[in-house]
Amino acid sequence: MRTIVTGAAGFLGSHLVDRLLAQGHEVLGVDSLITGSLDNLKHLENTREFRFVRTDVTQYIHVPGPVDRVYHFASPASPLDFPRVPVHILKVGALGTLNALGLAKAKAARLLLASTSEVYGDPLVHPQVEEYWGNVNPIGERSMYDEAKRFAEALVTAYHKQNQVDTRIVRIFNTYGPRMRLDDGRVLPNFVRAALQNEPIPVYGDGNQTRSFCYVDDLLRGIMLLMESTVDVPVNIGNPEEITVEQFAHEIIAMLGSKSQVVYKPLPKDDPVRRRPDITKAKTELGWQPE
Repeated sequence: MRTIVTGAAGFLGSHLVDRLLAQGHEVLGVDSLITGSLDNLKHLENTREFRFVRTDVTQYIHVPGPVDRVYHFASPASPLDFPRVPVHILKVGALGTLNALGLAKAKAARLLLASTSEVYGDPLVHPQVEEYWGNVNPIGERSMYDEAKRFAEALVTAYHKQNQVDTRIVRIFNTYGPRMRLDDGRVLPNFVRAALQNEPIPVYGDGNQTRSFCYVDDLLRGIMLLMESTVDVPVNIGNPEEITVEQFAHEIIAMLGSKSQVVYKPLPKDDPVRRRPDITKAKTELGWQPE
């Protein structure tokens, strides 16, 4: 297959490229490098089946020749990026998704949108099932990312219904693994960076808020199963095992033998208190669960 990966130089995108190449795909990676890094793709410099193009998906995407699959993974996703490039995040969700769908339509290719658990906002339903509509502040400090992804899902669904584009939507929950930016701003890299330097580990709120972390290999196995399935509605992919943020901080300290101490800071506005996927659909429809 000939496959396009947008956001190919990012954490998830670069791992996806590796897996696709291992399965024999010819891969064209696209990235603006606003948050991605070519270091994530350096090991592929001499790989004949891989080509990288630096371009912004909010511009027209031109790809000569046939295309079989489009994985649309482009978007800044770090909380530190939200106040830095909010308009660009919204443009990627809207114009970037529109361009990716236009490419898929023109090539009669199947498209998978990398959506997010952030579409559920600060959920009032626990664990989160795909049928839950969410609790999102449309003008909050995280709204540019939440609403960009919610709009992207609506756009993908509209193209599927009106233009018969073959589409898939994955809602990704907290994922970790090699190539994460230590300055990413999310819980795991924040804690690891602080612990490695024996600095105080910041826990926001009382530390009883929960997260569930999925390893990148598990996540991408689920995503690729979804792409090749017949499921055309959103599917949660993540780890349903919950852990409190405070407990997680102490585990990181212990694992790294760090001298760090936990310090408590005010909970950021609109930060979700509980986040855990219901993966019943992934289990029954895809035969997937995290290992």
